[in-house]
Amino acid sequence: MNKVKSLLLLAYPMFLLLAGCAGTQRYEALDQVCLPDTPKAEAMQIAKDVLGKMHFTIDKADTEQGFLRTIPLPGAHLFELWRSDHSAEANLHSIRRIVELNISQQAEKLCIDCDVKVQRLSLPELRDIGHEAQGTRPIQKLNLSPVQKKDMAWLDLGKDPGLETKILKRISSMLDARRSLPDIE
Repeated sequence: MNKVKSLLLLAYPMFLLLAGCAGTQRYEALDQVCLPDTPKAEAMQIAKDVLGKMHFTIDKADTEQGFLRTIPLPGAHLFELWRSDHSAEANLHSIRRIVELNISQQAEKLCIDCDVKVQRLSLPELRDIGHEAQGTRPIQKLNLSPVQKKDMAWLDLGKDPGLETKILKRISSMLDARRSLPDIE
């Protein structure tokens, strides 16, 4: 009986800890940050660095226009702990995200707008999934007919405010850190 009580006493704090971690986490969603005294070229370079560290590849970057777009990045799975964009949905479906940043001068501030578009792959009904033996392990291959290939499409799921906020906070903090460094000449 003493062992059962001891185990319950040990398990109770762990249960409280886990229950606290499972609570809903609230954050302020951002889709724009405005920073004073920031050159557009510096903001573009930091944005490229931040997106690169988040595994995005730049598709188009125009410093003069203040526009940056990435190529679609497949969503991370839950076991990819090094990625910051993992979600349960990416474990069930093929998900990809495209980031667009617009950097513009508004009054005396430089404002960065972030738009993260989420898309899901829609496949037609699959009838033929082939198996190919390579070495000792079979490899599964997806064979689509021309009609199925034609019906395959990326469906728009809207925006990802959590990832938008993460990107903007990282850009903002890196710009703040650069501004706080003393000028060395």
